[in-house]
Amino acid sequence: MLKIDMHSHILPPEMPNWTEKFGYGDFIWLKQQKPGLADMMKGHNYFRTIEENCWDEQVRIKEYEEYNTQVQVVCTVPVMFSYWAKGKDTLELSRFLNDHIADLQARYPKNYIGLGTIPMQDSELAIQELHRLKKELNISGIQIGSNVNDKNLSEPEFYPIFEACQELGMAVMIHPWEMMGFHSMEKYWLPWLVGMPAETSRAMASLIFGGVMERLSDLRVLLSHAGGSFIPTIGRIEHGFNCRPDLVAIDNKRNPREYLGKFWTDCITHDIDLLKYILKVQGSEKVCLGTDYPFPLGDLEIGKFIEDSDLPQKDIENMFCNSILTWLDMDKELFL
Repeated sequence: MLKIDMHSHILPPEMPNWTEKFGYGDFIWLKQQKPGLADMMKGHNYFRTIEENCWDEQVRIKEYEEYNTQVQVVCTVPVMFSYWAKGKDTLELSRFLNDHIADLQARYPKNYIGLGTIPMQDSELAIQELHRLKKELNISGIQIGSNVNDKNLSEPEFYPIFEACQELGMAVMIHPWEMMGFHSMEKYWLPWLVGMPAETSRAMASLIFGGVMERLSDLRVLLSHAGGSFIPTIGRIEHGFNCRPDLVAIDNKRNPREYLGKFWTDCITHDIDLLKYILKVQGSEKVCLGTDYPFPLGDLEIGKFIEDSDLPQKDIENMFCNSILTWLDMDKELFL
């Protein structure tokens, strides 16, 4: 069975010191240390250490082979988004990252599919890079953050970007970042355990209540981490819509539950019972194999908990390849 991991992260092995290049800010860049290790620097300060599977394409392919997975969809690490910077600088950074991913995809067409990144804080520049991604780099989708400088994705300034994605047929993956309440709950890794699921729900609720999903019905949106807390709390979200339409149903009169099955999610639940619920309300055609590789919160056994389950083979096949290819609008024959 063809297995495609639609959610993995990669960085170029080398990149400029963007803080020195642009003359401001805490941009992320890599400082190579011991063989197989590199320090991610945030401006002039140490951020974290990563291993070679975050940049070495051959190491990654071999690690994926251990779990019979042929293809990985790669996108940058969200901390690279840099929406806080000047638009022109984020565009230059985005182009650097996108060129690396496009080159990887071109050299390993059976192993890598790329998702690009764009300067969401500047819609004109973002749309410019969208066109380059599609027409010059042959990249089929983008990864964006769950908010842009703490603005919800439903803000009018972002609508032209989503409109361009629909017109170009570009898939959109939403990944949580800059989690709300980060500095009030840093202990116990709560931003990652609690904040990330909430951020993903915030993003989808904003797109629904703001009318973006209704107005752009052909926009192919995917929520990472199994949709975060959006699907598990859909009952509460729907009840709020029904009991306080004066507060919730302002820009879209359609029940939010009706959007289940109209977007995609990955399958990173780490819990087969929750995955079964998501499959029930979404349908396996809208749930994709995802891992968050190579980071520790990911499913680093690449779908083993699904293969070991009693799920129907058709649902597994949909998750492992069919739903991903539909989201990306790609043909399975390209990878056989």
